[in-house]
Amino acid sequence: MHEEKKPSERGYARYLSKDITPILKDWEHEPGTINVRRIVGLDGVPKLQMRLDLGLMQMEMDGRPDGRRPHGCESLLEYFEKRLREYRRKNGNEMAFHLTPAQCQSLREEALMYFHRYLGLFVLGEYPAVARDTQRNLRVLDLCSRYAVDDQDRLVLEQYRPYILMMHTRSLASIDYNSGNYREAMAIVKNGLKDLKSFFHRFGQDQAYKHASEVRMLKRFGREICDKLPIDPVRKLSRELERAVKFERYEEAARLRDEIERLKPGEQQA
Repeated sequence: MHEEKKPSERGYARYLSKDITPILKDWEHEPGTINVRRIVGLDGVPKLQMRLDLGLMQMEMDGRPDGRRPHGCESLLEYFEKRLREYRRKNGNEMAFHLTPAQCQSLREEALMYFHRYLGLFVLGEYPAVARDTQRNLRVLDLCSRYAVDDQDRLVLEQYRPYILMMHTRSLASIDYNSGNYREAMAIVKNGLKDLKSFFHRFGQDQAYKHASEVRMLKRFGREICDKLPIDPVRKLSRELERAVKFERYEEAARLRDEIERLKPGEQQA
């Protein structure tokens, strides 16, 4: 009969140890980058890991990143949204519904977990999940800005809205971009820029819109999308016509006008 070998004393101690040094040595931290990877947990469910300079962060891919279910709900946000719905049903309005400073703090701490996750998911190109988590964090901002008792709790998260809007827009547009739906992707970027413009206008910072890094990022992505769009021949010829007139190349300008008229919708093709 085969007798199972017992692990050596050192090996057994290593097996029982909670020291994560071996894991960290197998995955070096790279400064200046977001170090993330997708793994399969002991429960057979995919997890997201983020390598930090002093350790490791592991998150669930779905639900609350830490895997907990506060008050039996997927998250604290869903718990308070449920309470709000129940309050409306019971009272017929929401006038006296409120969030205390402690509740707002808990919501902010939870939102930070989702921030870490959607940042890692973006690096991995998991754009539908990024869109899900960014939309979820925008709901946190809306809930606090409307129902927080303390004015500070109403406003403290608003400084992050441009970034979350940018990431939400970028993730949605990236889904269409990767599918070759460039016009749809461009429309999403334009809507995102409109939302950012409305945000800065709401706070009386219209000039800040022009210089915001989030706006620059979306405009840069918009240019990438435009490079993929088929060139409109009429628009291309119109630009050439402008240059011809500017430099007084009138024969060329006349030829370009004829070509533009021929290509316009409704013209009979030869």
